[in-house]
Amino acid sequence: MTGLLRPHAGGFALVVVLQVIGAVAGLAPLLAVVELGRVLLAPGPVDQAHAWGAVVVGAVGLVVRLLFTAASAGVGHLLDDRVQLALRLRLAAHLGRVPIGWIARRRSGELAKLVGPDVSAVHPVIAHTPGELVSAFVVPLVSLAYLLAVDWRLTLVTLAPVVLAVALVPLMMTPTRLREQADFDAAQGRIAGAVVEFVRGIAVVKAFGGAERAQRGYRTAVDDFVGTFLRWVRGMSGIAAGMQLALSPPFVLLVVLTGATVAVTSGATAPADLLPFLLLGLGLTAPVAALGHGFDDLQAARRAIGRIRDVLDVAPLPEPARPKAPHGHRVELRDVRFGYGTGNGDDHEVLHGVDLVLEPGTVTALVGPSGSGKSTLVQLLARAADPTSGAVVVGGVDLRELDARERHRTISFVFQDVRLLRAPVADNIALAVPHADLDDVVRAARLADVHDRILELPRGYASVIGEDAVLSGGEAQRLSIARALLARTPVLVLDEATAFADPRTELVLRRALTARDGDRTVLVVAHRLETIADADTVVVLRDGAVVERGRPADLLARDGAFAALWRSHRSAFAEATGEDEHR
Repeated sequence: MTGLLRPHAGGFALVVVLQVIGAVAGLAPLLAVVELGRVLLAPGPVDQAHAWGAVVVGAVGLVVRLLFTAASAGVGHLLDDRVQLALRLRLAAHLGRVPIGWIARRRSGELAKLVGPDVSAVHPVIAHTPGELVSAFVVPLVSLAYLLAVDWRLTLVTLAPVVLAVALVPLMMTPTRLREQADFDAAQGRIAGAVVEFVRGIAVVKAFGGAERAQRGYRTAVDDFVGTFLRWVRGMSGIAAGMQLALSPPFVLLVVLTGATVAVTSGATAPADLLPFLLLGLGLTAPVAALGHGFDDLQAARRAIGRIRDVLDVAPLPEPARPKAPHGHRVELRDVRFGYGTGNGDDHEVLHGVDLVLEPGTVTALVGPSGSGKSTLVQLLARAADPTSGAVVVGGVDLRELDARERHRTISFVFQDVRLLRAPVADNIALAVPHADLDDVVRAARLADVHDRILELPRGYASVIGEDAVLSGGEAQRLSIARALLARTPVLVLDEATAFADPRTELVLRRALTARDGDRTVLVVAHRLETIADADTVVVLRDGAVVERGRPADLLARDGAFAALWRSHRSAFAEATGEDEHR
């Protein structure tokens, strides 16, 4: 934990110092009451100067305590905000650099819990626990020093409940208890994953009537969580109840009064000396009880930080120490092989020695059945992963030798699954060119045929996606096309961007392809084969290998793999629409 929080050590030190001052000052009112009691109970006239002095000291101590504990809490919460933001930014940046195979083996709920609840678990440790721990140590130590000066025997009696409570702590750390806690955390992760997957798939579930089956998976996760939670509670409840009883004010008061009765009746202690033990004795238990809660928070945070550290320890894709600049934008895949790690030392190879050349000024279409490796190849172009062997080369430079900024200036993508930010429409279009002026944004929107729709929004280009701008799937795709056109990268990759597009969006894409922005290199991963009729080259991928390539008309005449895909596609289209597949 300390490694991740070390950059914020100065803030922690300030929180602790403020809390120490506040905690010590908080004892002043109690000590003032003790001294006031002694003055008032002493035989003879009341020493008014001493009495008023005690009152003033108590009042000043109370004010100082309020000011410094409030300052400590304020600084702690500001520090907590900075730490959580830093952790989330670090996780987001790291997840963007780790190999895609590692992410593919994780459930989306597991990663969502990591960035959300696991990071939030540090909140008590930063914003509350330092103050509680300081009070738990400083207040008892100062109180004990004072009580020992009054009567060491009664001090030992007063400490008995605290010693009893602390003696129960090791029972919470047995291997069985720790295993139950680990099982509880794992069950929480499974239920979070079940919730995320159920919500994401709810539209499909409703459409195909699989609600019962989907709910069964969620109920299984819930039942598993309940069973794990009950085992954990049964193991901890007796220990927790014993600690609460030992630290409860009635029990502490009973112990102190019992010891005081013996001491006073035997003449070992004066009655006036009982007052500090009755006041400070009860004050000893509250900080120690808080220490128990702080201990729970520390354990939860330690486990969460451990999971965060495990992710941050995953080796990211390396960035070049001396980046190179590409010369031109010819794209080559040279004997590219790629496999997703299975976690047992084996790789499931998806691409098997792919050789491919994308010439500037040409449109290359990549087709193939589902699972043929098309999306994996696109992920390699985006450098979401590196080839197991071989190389992806752009402008004569291995993609691994380009830094991220150069890659983003060279290659842009339009994906099937469009992701828009909760930001103004203009900012969404200018995502890759944040300093673009509005005229350039509008020009790109016109090319993508989405300008008129944007003007219909309440605030036009200033409308915020998800607030006053709601776009259909086709409109969102046209917005992503505008984003790619504005980027003006020399290489454009369209990853099944028309798989669920309406005819208007498909027409926009065809225009973008035929417009040929200079000598742009275009790769189209095609689902609708009609969109690639004008492609210069079609590459057919099957089982991770290139089985055919050539011009569309030539491949149809050859009556090979592409022709079979074409016939299958036309037959499915005709069946769905009732049209003649030979038209």
